[in-house]
Amino acid sequence: MQPSHDDAQLKTAIIENFGTPCLVIDLDIVERNISKAQAICDAAGVANRPHIKTHKSPILANRQIKAGAHGITCQKLGEAEVMADAGITDILIATNLLGAARSGRLAALQKRLPLKVCADNAISLAEYAKAATQAERVIDVLIEVDTGQQRAGVETPAEAFALAQIIKAEPMLNFAGLLYYPPLDGWPRTQVFHAELSAELAKIGMSAEIISTGGTPNLANIDKLKGSTEHRAGTYIFNDRMMIEAGMASLKDCGLHVYSSVVSRGGTDRGILDAGSKTLTSDTGGLEGFGHIIEHPTARISKFAEEHGFLDLSRCNSKPEVGDIVRVVPNHVCVAVNMVDQLVAVRGGEIVEIIPVAARGKLV
Repeated sequence: MQPSHDDAQLKTAIIENFGTPCLVIDLDIVERNISKAQAICDAAGVANRPHIKTHKSPILANRQIKAGAHGITCQKLGEAEVMADAGITDILIATNLLGAARSGRLAALQKRLPLKVCADNAISLAEYAKAATQAERVIDVLIEVDTGQQRAGVETPAEAFALAQIIKAEPMLNFAGLLYYPPLDGWPRTQVFHAELSAELAKIGMSAEIISTGGTPNLANIDKLKGSTEHRAGTYIFNDRMMIEAGMASLKDCGLHVYSSVVSRGGTDRGILDAGSKTLTSDTGGLEGFGHIIEHPTARISKFAEEHGFLDLSRCNSKPEVGDIVRVVPNHVCVAVNMVDQLVAVRGGEIVEIIPVAARGKLV
């Protein structure tokens, strides 16, 4: 596949102004993806609370909010700090925050603005109560539930009910709701779980104001949990090979490409890119190879060094040459974004904006 004249001009502009590898986002695609996800949430009658762990940018988070999103989701307290600094105030942090609570950072941010946090154990709740006391502000807590993903979350309604009772008894904690991330095939059992838990909560005068579901692939199931109030999805803003594999996107929906130079052709069927594990990361997402090359779709990024991607060109009729610039769709875009300080934004084939990845590398 030969690049168009516009593609060639943009590649020249990228390498002359930034070098390669370089992460480039197409704002036309990004804005279309934002609008599409918002429309899905609106049609289902649930609030859209996008997960910013994909883009890690207050600029892009504010574009999602302007399009209709009701607050944001963060995965780390450090991400929430960056978003709060940018004026975003409706923040849910969707993980147990033991390290952030014990370090004092949760209390410091809670003192600035009311957060929503989640927990799946009594130890986290105890630390949240201490942080809320230090902040002199009651903290909203969602109980995280696991209905088959086998990640974080309590596994039974009885466990969730026990945590709700702890929250009710603690004056510095407020029960705000339930956090779900159903497997794609797990929505019926999630409904059973939710009905049973809701009935038990009602017996002690409690109810969930927020019933939050998650995942970009689950945008296809967004209306399948009766009573849900919001949805958390992140990857949709850029999409990637994993979302293509899940049937949630096509190549034309992938709004982020890694521009990379072919720096060596060590053999007839071999080549090397200047994008390795420190750019595309070693997360395959369960897929073959480490990314899809737009210009050479039958090429395979077969392995990595830190700065090099090794190409298997044995299936290519047309093979790249040294000096060629190619565009790679990452397997997992969220981790690729976390490797860089900025995203180069283009529109209509022209560079229009540099967007800092302000919340990258936030471990706490």
